[in-house]
Amino acid sequence: MYELLHQLFKGKKMSVAIIQNGSKITMHFALKLAEDQVVDSTFESEPATFELGDGNLLPGFEEYLLGLTTGDKKLFEVPPEKAFGQPNPQNLQEMKRKDFPVDMPIAPGLMVSFADAQGQELPGVIDKVEGDWVTVDFNHPLAGKTLIFEVQILEVSNAD
Repeated sequence: MYELLHQLFKGKKMSVAIIQNGSKITMHFALKLAEDQVVDSTFESEPATFELGDGNLLPGFEEYLLGLTTGDKKLFEVPPEKAFGQPNPQNLQEMKRKDFPVDMPIAPGLMVSFADAQGQELPGVIDKVEGDWVTVDFNHPLAGKTLIFEVQILEVSNAD
């Protein structure tokens, strides 16, 4: 058996790529809330491929990948400070009801979209409605939440 393996790999350098900054990674992932509610997952679809440090994942998620290699499957609990942060009270804005379209059913939990000063889409969630005032929460919907980050590393390659 040893001879067969030796013949197959003769002259080939065998190494295992370990995830580091700049690694190209193909993986399945799932983001879940503590109540096991799935927020996002690739396990039932195509895996994600990205380069560590390219901005596709938050740095707080990427740090959990460092040192993993092909075949690793891990589950991490990610605190809000390493995910989407804590809610910022300054991101709660009170707006007049008359500033919304007349036919729009304004109710808590409704996601609405606004344009910021640069014309970029800015989503917000209606927090409460009191008389002529509507409070809109512009915090990320996952702010303040501890997330469960599950990964299965399918492939890792590093520049040589």
